[in-house]
Amino acid sequence: MTAPAARFDSLALDAKLLRAVADSGYESMTPIQAKAIPIVLAGRDVMGAAQTGTGKTAAFSLPLLQKMLRHENASMSPARHPVRALVLAPTRELADQVAANVKNYAKHTQLRSAVVFGGIDMKPQTLQLKAGVEVLIATPGRLLDHIEAKNAVLNQVEYVVLDEADRMLDIGFLPDLQRILSYLPRQRQTLLFSATFSPEIKRLAESYLQDPVTVEVARPNATASTVEQRFYRVADDDKRAAVRQLLRERELAQAIVFVNSKLGAARLARAFERDGLKTAALHGDKSQDERLKSLDAFKRGEVDLLVATDVAARGLDIADLPAVFNFDVPFNAEDYVHRIGRTGRAGASGLAVTLVTRDDARQIGEIERLIKKTIEIEPFELEDMRPRRRPREDDRGEARADERWPARRELRAEAAPLPRRSGPAPVRDPFFDRPYEEPQDAAPAWERGKTELPSKTPNIRPKKKVAALLGG
Repeated sequence: MTAPAARFDSLALDAKLLRAVADSGYESMTPIQAKAIPIVLAGRDVMGAAQTGTGKTAAFSLPLLQKMLRHENASMSPARHPVRALVLAPTRELADQVAANVKNYAKHTQLRSAVVFGGIDMKPQTLQLKAGVEVLIATPGRLLDHIEAKNAVLNQVEYVVLDEADRMLDIGFLPDLQRILSYLPRQRQTLLFSATFSPEIKRLAESYLQDPVTVEVARPNATASTVEQRFYRVADDDKRAAVRQLLRERELAQAIVFVNSKLGAARLARAFERDGLKTAALHGDKSQDERLKSLDAFKRGEVDLLVATDVAARGLDIADLPAVFNFDVPFNAEDYVHRIGRTGRAGASGLAVTLVTRDDARQIGEIERLIKKTIEIEPFELEDMRPRRRPREDDRGEARADERWPARRELRAEAAPLPRRSGPAPVRDPFFDRPYEEPQDAAPAWERGKTELPSKTPNIRPKKKVAALLGG
């Protein structure tokens, strides 16, 4: 018999934070929260690994808000509200979601929070930063823009959080991350939370932490047990029909369809629209306003399918999402864990379908090594939805031989003689068949181009004789 989950009110949290947690409808902590929050409250650096959708945001935001309550004040002066906690996220959607959670937990306190990310105007963000905030949630690129513009001063930061740390420490984010950390004080508490930690990422992360405590509530890189994972062998041209068939057979109201490229997401969304499905696309080429509108419409149930790249694979919390489709097998095995983690959240059941072609053998092998499970790829029987053409019938009610045997029709067409023209042969004049003969009195060819001008014409004046100089 499993022990009951620990309650939030058993922690040493302020009543203001406990009231905000209760307002959100939470009473019991998830395993990652029960293990990480006491360690963070004790001031230790933490590397937290847990399955996606297990409440990692509350695991770091609640203890940090508790520790910052000693700086709480109602002053209007920006100097009394310096940035004390910095949360870095890899994508705009994740940063916006973390900011919403932090604002919700701090709503009964005087602590201020703000979020900055690219794709939108910097002026509103600048005004908010100039007014002073204690908690700043940001994506690396836009934060560097504000640092260079002198809008964000980070010399009083006490706490740093790297959310989805495996992506934050990836090769694409590492230079920006190193620049940001150079602006921070050396004495700080650093927290790293993610669903996946490779050995290389662990070694790299330990260089930023001081005597870290590793918190793992599940086997690293494990997928949620509530998610049904199916792998189907499908040809490239049949993938769209397979998604439609599975939506119909499983009676799925909504689903996210993941692809590997931005161009592929836009094209696939238009194709599903032509099929009669309400579809929205979510990828990096869209503006932030368009991305937020697409995501909000999907959360409200106004959209059936959300075709997205991996910008939607991390951190997005969509309640009661029934299914996820991997239209393309992800290039990185870690992205598979994050993609299917969009469904089956908070203990709910979900379906994750991956469409596999012959070219995906390497990626499937990497996923097997990551999740430490053997993947069984099932053949997919696609229903033939195209209407069958009935053979034409002749007067006797039997199908023509040409329709049943097209090769016989081709052979007969090759053997058929060419039609002959009827009527008398045309009369030909022998004069036009003779070769050209030059007249005997014709001038030579080199003399034919010369034409003599008339001796006296009114428009041509004779040349004047001019004596040459010096003995002309």
